[in-house]
Amino acid sequence: MARRVTSELLLVGSLPAQSSDSALRAAAELYEGLVFALPDGETGPRAAWAGYERERLVRPNPGVVTVAETASPTGIPRHAYETPVFAVKPGTDLRFGTWPRIDDAIASYAVFRSLREAGVIPAGLRFQVGLPFPHSALSGFKADFARDYPVASAAFEDLVAREIARLTSAIPPSDLAVQWDMAYETQDIEGVLAWTGEGAWERFAGPVRRLSRLVPDDVLLGYHLCYGTFPEWPMYEARDMGVAVRMANYAVASSGRRVDWLHLAGPRYLRSEDKSFFRPLVDLEPGDARVFLGIVLPVDGAPGLERRVATASRYLPDFGVAMYCGFGRQPGADGRQTMREHARVVREVRLGGPGG
Repeated sequence: MARRVTSELLLVGSLPAQSSDSALRAAAELYEGLVFALPDGETGPRAAWAGYERERLVRPNPGVVTVAETASPTGIPRHAYETPVFAVKPGTDLRFGTWPRIDDAIASYAVFRSLREAGVIPAGLRFQVGLPFPHSALSGFKADFARDYPVASAAFEDLVAREIARLTSAIPPSDLAVQWDMAYETQDIEGVLAWTGEGAWERFAGPVRRLSRLVPDDVLLGYHLCYGTFPEWPMYEARDMGVAVRMANYAVASSGRRVDWLHLAGPRYLRSEDKSFFRPLVDLEPGDARVFLGIVLPVDGAPGLERRVATASRYLPDFGVAMYCGFGRQPGADGRQTMREHARVVREVRLGGPGG
């Protein structure tokens, strides 16, 4: 089967922009020829990533009670242990009505289509939508995880099934690229989440089997396997890429449809030449999926990317690159300059060009 994604760069999701319009305009200009799809930047409240689900989906549900509010003195959580804690109200048949993130995606697609019709966005690029996987969306159920998470995740999967159908009715599947985003799943499998306990692999694997097959085959589908940026990258630095490779192989084998890309976050900069970190890539079995390694770091530019490309290439000969995660929450002093530098580094290292 022919590979459907061949680009050099993946834009993981969030971008340092003020609106969907400004994100799409900047990305179309700066990343032309590098990417296969454009995200809308995940601006505004979605800059908090799955914190958006916490506040817009979980907290308002009448079947959910807030056990503990944020512990931050500012009222805005600064890390995982300052987020609100939720529980399912006893005796509740929990159900989520609609998914606000899908409303945002449909609204942003109208902007995307208008800009493409105006020639701002080149023909052939798809509109990319990132959707948090169940555990990442529901990480606030810490009060009695063993009791509440199975109930909440079943309700969330029911929501995803309904809302994927709504998304693909509103956006032509041939225009769409859907990315499953997961950070808590990865850390859960690593065994570093104190509140979860047994069953980590199935909390990832079950939704892979049940949810991915619901995405129509004309939609490009990818997985973003990450270690989170809350409050900084990474929330947990893995010993090596073994867990990400295992997860990626399972996703390719068990999604019930083709997987078009895999994004595996890389190491912090000091491990750029750590061969043991990258060695598990030799066991990666991507099939027809394009592999993007999250090895573009804002701290060391083209020289750092060159070192990480050289180390990874010992074990995986063919891959594209990406930031380790979305970078909308890490814009620096000038968001557009951050985006421009991202394009410049990738063009210089991957295409041998002068940069964007």
